[in-house]
Amino acid sequence: MGLTKQYLRYAASAVFGVIGSQKANIAYVTLRGGERGRYVAVAACEHVFVWDIRKGEKVLILQGNKQEVTYLCPSPDGIHIAVGYEDGSIRIFSLLNGESNVTFNGHKAEVTVFKYDHLGALLVSGSKDTDVIVWDVVNECGLYRLKGHKDAITQAMFLKTKNLLVTSSKDTFVKWWDLETQHCFKTMVGHCSEVWGLVLLSDEKRIISGSADSELRAWDINYLQEGKEMGEPEEKKTKGLLGHSEEPEGEVDENPEERILSCQKAGSILREGRNRVVSMATDLNSKILACHGTDTLLEVFRVLSDNEINRIMERKLKKAKKKAKQQAGEDEEEIVVDRSIQDEIQRISSIKASAKIRSFDCFLSPNGDLKVALLLQNNTVEVFVLKTAGKTSECTKTARLTIGGHRTDVRTLAFSSDNIAVLSASAETVKVWNRSTLQVIRTMACEYALCSLFVPGDRQIIIGTKNGKLQIFELSSGILLETVDAHEGALWSISLSPDQRGIVSGGADKMVKFWDFELVKDENSVQNSKRLTVNHKRTLQLDEDVLCVRYSPNQRLLAVSLLDCTVKLFYTDTLKFFLSLYGHKLPVLCLDISHDSALIATGSADRNVKIWGLDFGDCHRSLFAHDDSVMFLQFVQKTHLFFTAGKDKKIKQWDADKFEHIQTLEGHHREVWCLAVSPSGDHIVSSSHDKSLRLWERTREPIILEEEKEMQREAEFEESVGKGDEPVVPGETTGEAGLAGKKTIETIKAAERIMEALELYREESKKLEEHKTACEIAGKQLPPPTMSTILIAFGNISPSRYVLAVIRKVKSSELEESLLVLPFSYVPDLLTLFNEYIQNGLEVELICRCLFFLLRIHFGQITSNQMLLTVMDSLRTNTISRVKTIRDVLGFNMAGLQFLQREIESKEDVTFFADATDRFEDKKRKRKKRERAILAIA
Repeated sequence: MGLTKQYLRYAASAVFGVIGSQKANIAYVTLRGGERGRYVAVAACEHVFVWDIRKGEKVLILQGNKQEVTYLCPSPDGIHIAVGYEDGSIRIFSLLNGESNVTFNGHKAEVTVFKYDHLGALLVSGSKDTDVIVWDVVNECGLYRLKGHKDAITQAMFLKTKNLLVTSSKDTFVKWWDLETQHCFKTMVGHCSEVWGLVLLSDEKRIISGSADSELRAWDINYLQEGKEMGEPEEKKTKGLLGHSEEPEGEVDENPEERILSCQKAGSILREGRNRVVSMATDLNSKILACHGTDTLLEVFRVLSDNEINRIMERKLKKAKKKAKQQAGEDEEEIVVDRSIQDEIQRISSIKASAKIRSFDCFLSPNGDLKVALLLQNNTVEVFVLKTAGKTSECTKTARLTIGGHRTDVRTLAFSSDNIAVLSASAETVKVWNRSTLQVIRTMACEYALCSLFVPGDRQIIIGTKNGKLQIFELSSGILLETVDAHEGALWSISLSPDQRGIVSGGADKMVKFWDFELVKDENSVQNSKRLTVNHKRTLQLDEDVLCVRYSPNQRLLAVSLLDCTVKLFYTDTLKFFLSLYGHKLPVLCLDISHDSALIATGSADRNVKIWGLDFGDCHRSLFAHDDSVMFLQFVQKTHLFFTAGKDKKIKQWDADKFEHIQTLEGHHREVWCLAVSPSGDHIVSSSHDKSLRLWERTREPIILEEEKEMQREAEFEESVGKGDEPVVPGETTGEAGLAGKKTIETIKAAERIMEALELYREESKKLEEHKTACEIAGKQLPPPTMSTILIAFGNISPSRYVLAVIRKVKSSELEESLLVLPFSYVPDLLTLFNEYIQNGLEVELICRCLFFLLRIHFGQITSNQMLLTVMDSLRTNTISRVKTIRDVLGFNMAGLQFLQREIESKEDVTFFADATDRFEDKKRKRKKRERAILAIA
């Protein structure tokens, strides 16, 4: 039985028009040893773009899948960048080649923040699922999950000098975690609203937190272990904004027994903005503090050094003594000057961006200039340089990335008649793109555009605006030819007449107007050439606002959708009423008529699409099309196939004859406002609230509807697996720490592969035992049994080695979850094999990791099984001896490396790293002392 009707698949071709997505942050990166501050990485929907600020060009694209990027964090070495996604996954890309080899799956909701430690070996991530997970980047696996927060995580960072972690959340809490014991030992509850930002200053002895008010709160950290060793530090007298001493009443502990550190409120810093803090950051040396709110202002503060603070306090003391002497006549008692947070952190300047700031990144150059990259909410990146070295701070804008992107949402799209040019118009500009190169041909300023089309000949375009005007542009020169006051309200729709002699427009003033194209003399032209204009011919007055108008291709009828949820059909020549199509419960937002004028399809805000016959106005079928309003609908030329776009972020293709859903095009991450189908039907372009334009191309791959439905069911199953409950380890109660990973379809498949390998091992072992028994009975050596084809394909390896090969291929980040899925019936065979591997010294580290995990989750069943006691005893002996051997080898190698280091140091007379830095600092201090002494003598 052959296919009665064949559909061809549309596939995603390109994403263009987006510079930086609003959902993620911006970050400075280095490429191939290039200078710092030249390249920035920003999210672009599901991809990551690396821009060259100096040239304004895109130099690298980190390809994503379907999920939108929500956070970026470059590694300390500058070679990798970690990317968090909306589904909770984290991928680590190489900035050298743009490839990703490491993927972490552990969060159930979008990743909100993550940070590397100072070595780049560990990564901590926070999510909207309220969990904090610590990942081992080197071993490519999750270490543990920390639970305790009750809302989305807003910040998480490691301490450089301590094995501690500090996190903040929208639940108003700041928590301190001991990574050795994996528990929260302190909770700071001094905030009354969400904690949106957190930074560490003064060698990690001060925390600055930003909340939903205009204050930045400062907290002093006292590490109690250091205090006991070095003596209690002298208490600082702090002073608040109003001059009174601050009491540490804002800090309350869950556990009053403070063993690791204590926190006391040190004061507050007033911001200029009155709204909440969106993000906070410091430079690498924590000398500069910057923060911004939901407005266009970035506030920059400088963290003073101890010498600068002492000089300020000396000046304040002199002034206080002089004032006291003037008042009392003599200095009788000692003057004490209180030290406030304003003496330690001073405001430098404020950087004003051209639009609201979404995110920023900054770093301090060696010459004292602060370079700041701002990602704005209108699809723009701006770069500023702030001079912080001098007494006066000058701020200059050095770059602005705006090429090839709209600042606001694109509300209308159109294809040229030759399928090459694409028109997109927004609230500010209208752009014409080359479809093949995706480059902007023309950019013209316009009013708020709602509808558009190419004039026949593709030399002019017409835009319908929100103010009810028709704007006519010349494409060759990009000049606005004329602005016509067409309607008194918003001009919602325009349609080209089939004879290509004019257009019809419908607006919110309850009128449908007919316009003819005319050529008139251009008064501004020197050569007295003619230009295009439109001449109003007729007007159709209606009772409701007009939302959409369309000519039938035979130009016999005109379809008009009204605000009263109906579609009315009129004869074009006499404007007499023909039919009324009613059945939608909410207004019809879009409609289109097939090429043969036989069918009309309507899409409504009630999420339904209805297909009608134009002969009698009968409703052929009503389809539940989208999960939200249907925003746009268009037929493919010379077919009865049509596309719909909805606010549910999806584009769908339908068959109007069979009333079937053919395929769904997923890719947009926000509401899809409109789409345009090329006249040939080979391409589709769509626009969305995510500021991106997407091009879809018709391929030669056929679509089988049953396969599409099966793939949809599989996708729903995978999604349900990812949202499943966390695995519960038998005999353990859920506490603050848990497994880092989560069950995914990959972990289930990995567990199935391990089970299949163990089944093969059992079969082959049984064959070998039977062969051995047969040889003993026969008293002679019989030919060996035939091996499995799988073992032959792997190079005639033994069954036990095949199991090891399967375990080795499981991703390190998915190993624990895969072993957790395994039934206990396979565990005895695994333990026996583990003993064999360790005896032979095969993958000792990997086997020990698997062994300890299995012992932990199946401890009760293993210890109660008498048959496993001998295996466990042998495992204990072999594992300890092998681990000791590996430890000795590592110790010998470390000693050898240290010996080589000492040899090189003795030859070159210079010490590595920290010693060399200390020696350089000592030389610099001595040189400064000599210079001061010379100046004093002079």
